[in-house]
Amino acid sequence: MPHATPLIATIVGGIVLAFIFGAIAFRLRLSPLIGYLVAGVLIGPFTPGYVADQHLANELAELGVILLMFGVGLHFSIKDLLAVRTIAIPGALVQIGAAILLGMGLGWLLGWTLMAGIVFGLALSVASTVVLLRALQERRILDTERGKIAVGWLIVEDLVMVLALVLLPAIANGGGEGGAGLLATLAITIGKVIAFVAFMLIVGRRAIPWLLHNIAHSGSRELFRLAVLAIALGVAFGAAMLFGVSFALGAFFAGMILAESPLSQRAGEETLPLRDAFAVLFFVSVGMLFNPHVVTDQPLALAATVAIIVVGKSIAAFLIVRLFGRPTKTALTISASLAQIGEFSFILATLGFSLNLIPAEARDLILAGAIISILLNPLLFTLIDRVAGKALATETDDHAIGDAPHPPQTGHIVLIGHGRVGSRVSAELLEAGERVTIVETHDDVVARPAHDKATFVVGNAASPDVLGRARVAEARLLFLAIPESFEAGQIIEQTRRINPGVRIVARAHGEAESKHLIGLGANMTINGEREIARCMVDQALIGN
Repeated sequence: MPHATPLIATIVGGIVLAFIFGAIAFRLRLSPLIGYLVAGVLIGPFTPGYVADQHLANELAELGVILLMFGVGLHFSIKDLLAVRTIAIPGALVQIGAAILLGMGLGWLLGWTLMAGIVFGLALSVASTVVLLRALQERRILDTERGKIAVGWLIVEDLVMVLALVLLPAIANGGGEGGAGLLATLAITIGKVIAFVAFMLIVGRRAIPWLLHNIAHSGSRELFRLAVLAIALGVAFGAAMLFGVSFALGAFFAGMILAESPLSQRAGEETLPLRDAFAVLFFVSVGMLFNPHVVTDQPLALAATVAIIVVGKSIAAFLIVRLFGRPTKTALTISASLAQIGEFSFILATLGFSLNLIPAEARDLILAGAIISILLNPLLFTLIDRVAGKALATETDDHAIGDAPHPPQTGHIVLIGHGRVGSRVSAELLEAGERVTIVETHDDVVARPAHDKATFVVGNAASPDVLGRARVAEARLLFLAIPESFEAGQIIEQTRRINPGVRIVARAHGEAESKHLIGLGANMTINGEREIARCMVDQALIGN
């Protein structure tokens, strides 16, 4: 057996180079995504040296999309999808229409056919699932209203792309019997999607939770992990083979059905490592598609393509969200989320070129535009975060819970993080009559306390400016309820510089994290595993 098969070489080369360049990007204070894309360019066919198998890389990346969409489904219930339908459905359709019109305009300037312009604009209209979800997860806003609207918007775009992928071959062949043929094809496609959804709601809603429940009772973690992967991959593959819908859509519905089970959180944790690994391979596969020559051969056309993706789509999305009466912060988040293109764009570009619907020039512009927009997306999010933070800082303070302007908070408690742990801590402290200043990265969290002794500060607590607004210098106690130990360590260091005497209590997972946080200046850490063990021992010793 050869030691370097194409599959092994592609996985090893992609992951090793992604790690190296991702670490370099992180050290340069850039998004690791940039490093992953650079790794793909280096092992792609357009640069000298080793060339990985593009076909295998694309299939491995598809696994990442399947697992990622399954994870999204676990956190996005049918109720959530219906809750945002009034803005997600019309918003996505109008934004797709705007992108198509802009693509047609550029195609006309470049001398393409009308159909080439339509396919080109359609490819520029759909955002990348991986990029969007990674951005929302990094900012911990996936479970907010903004995050749910963005994901719902993306699902509508994916559904439109599924229809487009079925219709393009019919269009290329003249539509069979003309308009009647196209209508028949569209009806069949919609029928398949409805059949799949109905099957999942009737059969999957019962079978999937039942299967996972029984496997969980077996007590085997290995079997449980395998069952979760089998459900995610099996449903996605079956959806594509039996119903003709995309892998991503099938995986999303599998996760959404499983979200109704009490085991959904555990299922998400079990698939997280594989999701991250294959998501990295997705970005590497995108980098492999990039032809650097298009930058010098078609600079103006490429600039216009990027402008459509980053500027045109963002403006359209912003105006749509504002027209529906949503806040500026929500509109900015949706705009940034959609200001990139990805996997569906690559599929459309490849299919359109193979059917002679678009020229090779259009395909190269789509791929180059995708690479550049993915590179720019983290920077756009950072810019929007800063603009929104400055613009909304006064608004946040004016609408913060508590007195405005806030009186001196000498001896108050600062609570960092208001998730499942933080919300319980704040509720108990407020009930006990304590004055609490809550610091969160976003202000649309669930269970925001309505109490006259609670103050809410929006921002990243690792920033001295945010800690200043929380009046950490005057606090007697600081609770860190966030699960990220790296970010918690930064907050502890900043707090110690501002207020050396404040008592700091941090949340930790395991003894290693506890030692790390105490070494940085925490007075005490609360270790979940340790506390559970202590409570169990206490129960055993009752009455002894």
